[in-house]
Amino acid sequence: MRETVPFLVAFLVGVLAGAVFFGGLWWTIRRALLSDLAGLWFAGSFLVRAAIALAGFYVAGQGDWRRLICSVAGFLVARLLVVRFTRSPIGMETPLECS
Repeated sequence: MRETVPFLVAFLVGVLAGAVFFGGLWWTIRRALLSDLAGLWFAGSFLVRAAIALAGFYVAGQGDWRRLICSVAGFLVARLLVVRFTRSPIGMETPLECS
């Protein structure tokens, strides 16, 4: 039991980092579509999201490749969860307007 706790913590840190990364991406896309400075939104958001994700991997891994693998697995699980929770209901998608 004692040996699994660090791996579980690494997994949970990966889930948190993934939720911030992919949730932030979803939020950025929604903001950028309504902005005249979409490129700035995407670039700035990517830098912040990548820094948070890399810091989470660094903290979770603590020099152990097995913990790093657990945190990456948590990151991928968070991707699946964010995609599931941010999906529009069927038939409710709105096409982008071309101007």
